[in-house]
Amino acid sequence: MNKKLINPPELFDGAPYGMSQATIETQSGLIFLSGQVDWNHQYETTEQSVEGQMRKALANLTIALENAGSSIDKLLRARIYIRGEFGEYSNEIMPILANFFGESRPAITCIGVASLASPETLVEVEAIAFC
Repeated sequence: MNKKLINPPELFDGAPYGMSQATIETQSGLIFLSGQVDWNHQYETTEQSVEGQMRKALANLTIALENAGSSIDKLLRARIYIRGEFGEYSNEIMPILANFFGESRPAITCIGVASLASPETLVEVEAIAFC
């Protein structure tokens, strides 16, 4: 197995956490994208709402995808993590997801969780795509 690490300068540095923003398995062309959150380069959130953090996490996912030589159209799977009960936010989140994924329509799982990367982090999006 050969892999290529993807760490766009636009995104926070994952090295202190032992991670890359994405990893490509070069033989198959599969891209495994780390959970994208609303963090700046100081590991701080910039939005305080679930909707705002969802938009920012999806924007960061796009940056990681493009730096890996892929796109939203090549997404295979996405997992959406929301702090709390997902159902409490589904009316706000589902239109954002539908607009973002468009006709790509990857397999999606939405999960409510007790905690994420930091106490201020409300949303995390991880994905698998191909080159």
